[in-house]
Amino acid sequence: MQNLLELTQPTLAKFFEHIGEKPASVKMRAKQTLKWLHQSQVSDFAEMTDIAKATRETLAQHAEIRDLTAIRDSTASDGTRKWLFDVGTSAVDAVFIPEDDRGTLCVSSQAGCALDCAFCSTGKQGFNRNLSTAEIIGQLRYADRALKADMGIVGRTPDGVQPVTNVVMMGMGEPLANIDAVVPALELMLDDNAYGLSRRRVTVSTSGMVPQIDELSQRCPVALAVSLHATNDALRDVLVPINKRYPIKELLAACNRYLDHAPRDFITFEYVMLDGVNDQLEHADQLIKIARQVPSKLNLIPFNPFPNSEFKKSPRDQILAFQRRLSDAGIVTTIRKTRGDDIDAACGQLAGQIKDRTRRTQHIAIAIKTAPSTGAY
Repeated sequence: MQNLLELTQPTLAKFFEHIGEKPASVKMRAKQTLKWLHQSQVSDFAEMTDIAKATRETLAQHAEIRDLTAIRDSTASDGTRKWLFDVGTSAVDAVFIPEDDRGTLCVSSQAGCALDCAFCSTGKQGFNRNLSTAEIIGQLRYADRALKADMGIVGRTPDGVQPVTNVVMMGMGEPLANIDAVVPALELMLDDNAYGLSRRRVTVSTSGMVPQIDELSQRCPVALAVSLHATNDALRDVLVPINKRYPIKELLAACNRYLDHAPRDFITFEYVMLDGVNDQLEHADQLIKIARQVPSKLNLIPFNPFPNSEFKKSPRDQILAFQRRLSDAGIVTTIRKTRGDDIDAACGQLAGQIKDRTRRTQHIAIAIKTAPSTGAY
């Protein structure tokens, strides 16, 4: 049975053609169905009342609407909400962050992660599998429906009311390692017949998969965030191991190429602040040199501890001094506000209670001690 949540408007049109819909009406049927699935968010073909009964009966024979199941729904003291979704062999998180001017949903792309970034709890569980397009977009569909229900809204959202205004692919996993499932999910987020989000309000975060950055620029360019976290290759090799394959020089070149297609005129560099590891003023000076090579904004992320982590959060005064150094050099620099840490929903904490399957803690600690913390990349 074909799960219709897997399909974009073009592939949905092909599906209608496959099940015998007249060629002249397949595009119209695809648009209608997308609206029912992602705007009205129905789960029963019988509710698609502007589609002919015979077509709905054919759909019921060949397709299904298979939603994610939430096995945990937690709300933090600051209003941040986290859902833990059952994906069969594992579970993945999605996090909603409400703010005065927007509502941001952080979405997962994989169950676990193979990239093993040293400061991220998801890497400790190792890699389980890629999520399907339906499982990725299903997180947005579920969250949007749940948030509207809290507002007393059932069905299509009234004009001007949109609980989720921004989506960031910054949850569990490396999105570009699952690009063939991520791109159709992005297309659904952008489709006016589905969620109608702006390209500027959808962000993909990557640890630095250079060929896939180029591929994304051609297939579905949205806002791009790069997990940098170090100012030289020796340290980044330890903190973000994919740097061994795609070092900083190659990554920066890919970022500049991406900007030719991007909806924004800058790349966001994410930089987690680790006490005594990458948070000294000499690191800030090196970061200034990097930022001047790519139109960019810097987002400093206070490290969020998780069980058995080998790192400590940089002191607040040190983070502020680091920010001032960058700002004084003319680099736009923000400090990410920690949200949802009391429910393990903060950056780097997803799946933080899972046992370390990679046995990496000891070898990372040794590698950091031996790697030079400063120096040109």
